[in-house]
Amino acid sequence: MFMTQKPSRTMQATLLPEEYEMLQDLRQKKPARNPPPKRMSSGDRIADKVAATVGSWRFIIIQSSLLIMWIILNVIVWIKHWDPYPFILLNLMLSFQAAYTAPIIMMSQNRQSLVDRQSAEHDYQVNVKAELEIELLHDKIERLHDTINTLREKEIVEISKMLKQQQQCLQGMEEIFRK
Repeated sequence: MFMTQKPSRTMQATLLPEEYEMLQDLRQKKPARNPPPKRMSSGDRIADKVAATVGSWRFIIIQSSLLIMWIILNVIVWIKHWDPYPFILLNLMLSFQAAYTAPIIMMSQNRQSLVDRQSAEHDYQVNVKAELEIELLHDKIERLHDTINTLREKEIVEISKMLKQQQQCLQGMEEIFRK
């Protein structure tokens, strides 16, 4: 992995070197701003369209209507019956449709599964980067808090010294005025 700068001692206090390198790599990739590209071949687009069409209520209603018309025309019409009662031709056509539709739907599902895996990996990278950045911010806040506490302690010691000096000066002045 490519590192632009060497980690400081304070950063290494909370992040392991591997984590810091990962963070640097993720900072360069900027995963939150660069989602994975959605490349689809024409076959993928066709498979998605077929799956969306076959999996819709519109398709179910139209196909059911056609099947009912087929059956009615072959049972009631006195003219030539092209597919008499066991409706073997209708069964053949439905089997043919299912034989081609099922693999196309599976292709669409497999592609969607791949897209979901890529999306999950992308989300994982964004989450890891956020976690590492938050950990660094937390560490910086802790160091700032420690620095402030140290400064306060130094100020208190300094103020105490100044108060003692003032008291000594006041005592010295009181002694001068008493004499």
